[in-house]
Amino acid sequence: MKFSEFGLDDSLLEGLEAMGFEDATPIQEQSIPFLMAGKDILACAQTGTGKTAAYILPLLHHITQSKSPGIDTLILGPTRELVMQVDQQLEGFSYFTNTNMIAVYGGRDGHSMDQEKKALKAGADIVVATPGRFIAHLDLGNVDLSTVKHLVLDEADRMLDMGFAPDIMKIVHRMSRDRQTMLFSATMPSDIRRFAKELLRDPEEVSIAISKPAENIIQIAYEVEDIAKLKLAEYLLTGKKNLNRVLIFAGTKKMVAELARRLSKGGLKVEAIHSDLLQSEREERLLAFRNGTLPIVVATDVLSRGIDVKGIDLVLNFDVPSDPEDYVHRIGRTARAEASGIAITFINRKDFRNFDRIEALTGMKVRRQELPEILKSGASVRGQGGDRESGRGGGRGQGGGSRPQGQGQQEGQNKRKRPPRWKKKKTE
Repeated sequence: MKFSEFGLDDSLLEGLEAMGFEDATPIQEQSIPFLMAGKDILACAQTGTGKTAAYILPLLHHITQSKSPGIDTLILGPTRELVMQVDQQLEGFSYFTNTNMIAVYGGRDGHSMDQEKKALKAGADIVVATPGRFIAHLDLGNVDLSTVKHLVLDEADRMLDMGFAPDIMKIVHRMSRDRQTMLFSATMPSDIRRFAKELLRDPEEVSIAISKPAENIIQIAYEVEDIAKLKLAEYLLTGKKNLNRVLIFAGTKKMVAELARRLSKGGLKVEAIHSDLLQSEREERLLAFRNGTLPIVVATDVLSRGIDVKGIDLVLNFDVPSDPEDYVHRIGRTARAEASGIAITFINRKDFRNFDRIEALTGMKVRRQELPEILKSGASVRGQGGDRESGRGGGRGQGGGSRPQGQGQQEGQNKRKRPPRWKKKKTE
């Protein structure tokens, strides 16, 4: 379906034409008509499907058609990076309109707080914000929410994971019930549905390509002990001229910083991005990664969602994420916009079970790659006289150590039920 068929304002169509956008993606094709009609929506779509434009275009259309004083739209996102990206897309799509907007997020100097205060009090048409920073302005009396007609929760599952549900509800309770609410999420577990019931009125539901990596991602896994992961990473990355942009994920901020330091010491041009850095540092490194002057970035999962960096050749999972959905989002950073890419995962002995869950979720069997000869001694978790868990029998693919059929499913059933995501503590 073409954008010209949605009935969008001419100024938006002019902007779309200038940016070379003609055909809508599936999430846009299904969502835009509902949003143009003023319906609430509960939408599930993984990263890279165009969901940001799916809600931005109807919002800009409504504002262009009936602009009124005060804040018209509030968009909440879990991270500074996502807020910045949404703000950039808003600027592009609204270029030929008379719409003003402000991005509200922390990690900058005190002057930015003053700028945000002025824009909020003046009543910017669209506010894109992280919940914590927006709450700070709300508590200071800098925001009047009585005029808000549209509320967007982007990456809602991530916001619940980070413990932002109380902040979101505090914001929502200051708004009129007579508003249009849009909840976009990359996953749709039961706790997201319960949360949505509190916010949405008779919503339309849209679900696109849940938990399936792009077909043009070449997925490879190495079974390797922790002690050899760094050497294997150096072996894979050193001297590879075809790898212009590499994104490495590690599970903790401490590991991210340490891994970046050690890879840099080994002669690779690499920087770390995590939430302990100043916002200016994160922006500078992300910009360098985007423009190609920084070829390798090591990051926490703060970059696994919502960050659109084109041309990432390789995503390297230095460790296996505990949540299978995070794996999908991590490797979804490559092979964007129909390009191809490679995703490599290091699996140590204790991560086999988590990786089994990933393969079950995606419905794919990831090819295991043999370790290079120079790393095999004492590096592989296979063929060392031990099975995957106990050290007895052979490793995966070596005879012995394979679990009886159905055992993994039974183990999953015996695990304790996870608490609702909004009861977790903020992390990033």
